[in-house]
Amino acid sequence: MTLAEYHRLTPLPRPGGMLYVKPGARGYRDPIYDLLQKTVAPFGERALDLNPGVGWGSLPLEGRMNVERLETSRAAFRCLSASGLSARLAPPWDAEEGAYDLVVLALPAGRGTAYVEATLVAAARALRMGGRVYLAGDKNKGFERYFKESKDLLGYGEVLRREGPVRVALLEKEKEAPPLPPLWQAFRARLLGEEYAFFHLPGVFSAGKVDKASLLLLEALLGEMGKEGVRGKAVLDLGAGYGALTLPLARLGAEVTAVEDDLVSVLSLQRSLEANGLAARVLHSDVDEALTKEERFDMIVTNPPFHVGGAVILDVAQAFVEAAAARLKPGGGFFLVANPFLKYEPLLEERFGAFRTLLVREYKVLFAEKARRG
Repeated sequence: MTLAEYHRLTPLPRPGGMLYVKPGARGYRDPIYDLLQKTVAPFGERALDLNPGVGWGSLPLEGRMNVERLETSRAAFRCLSASGLSARLAPPWDAEEGAYDLVVLALPAGRGTAYVEATLVAAARALRMGGRVYLAGDKNKGFERYFKESKDLLGYGEVLRREGPVRVALLEKEKEAPPLPPLWQAFRARLLGEEYAFFHLPGVFSAGKVDKASLLLLEALLGEMGKEGVRGKAVLDLGAGYGALTLPLARLGAEVTAVEDDLVSVLSLQRSLEANGLAARVLHSDVDEALTKEERFDMIVTNPPFHVGGAVILDVAQAFVEAAAARLKPGGGFFLVANPFLKYEPLLEERFGAFRTLLVREYKVLFAEKARRG
């Protein structure tokens, strides 16, 4: 998949217009959203979708209720905007309290327990008394547990539909919602001999500790470049998360641009930079979409997303490699860390002509250099 193919929005006919989808944007051809769409029905005047993706699950309510959507993914938000669906970039706990008759929620189980539980409380708080929730999820990914927690929060609830492991339940708010749980968490970590304080919200990758893959990438980068080799360099951190790579590179004197699809991670990175007295340019971006067309970098680093059991290279991860090939200056270096079973080597060879393996432990660090002109 080329970078242009990754960024292309594909229109699908829908009543009253088009629904746009793209690689990297969740919620289409997903059994949870599919069953949710088959089940939801209007109730009252105002509806809120707290995990809309491209908007597929709550689409039947469009034109029949005033539907609002809170989305954290820049890729999904691009689709919602192109489709003309009312949405804003915000975490679920930013929902207006007591303002909605209906909440639609595809459980964000992949983001961890803390994020799901904060979202469930946010849903309960957003509803007026007597309001309803359509809750959808997979029984193999915690649906029964979260359905029980939702009944504890709201009151009455029953499962309406089952298809394979997917469930859709309907709940009704019968009691006052509790306050939101504490959202901000902090931890300290020592990276490249320096102490850092990291702050993060629920749902970020590797919450509570810096992941081993990022530590290995930093070790390999320092071995290849040395501290002085980083100073003054224009560095792009692709998929920056809460800043495990961005902060130490900024402290080494690099001019770091950090791009990240997830708004919750962007907010976490911004707070961590501030807490450590460091500066970097942070962009909420679908891969490199927020960069100007002309921007190029001396160095690009990434710890790309993947899913065990999925494709060998996911759409987003492959787009990271394509973006690196396009965004490096001639002679610039690309550092990528990955699980050993993910076969990035053929793609690096195709896009860069050659690559080197710098380190292999639990993870591998690969390095590719963009050819110099002439």
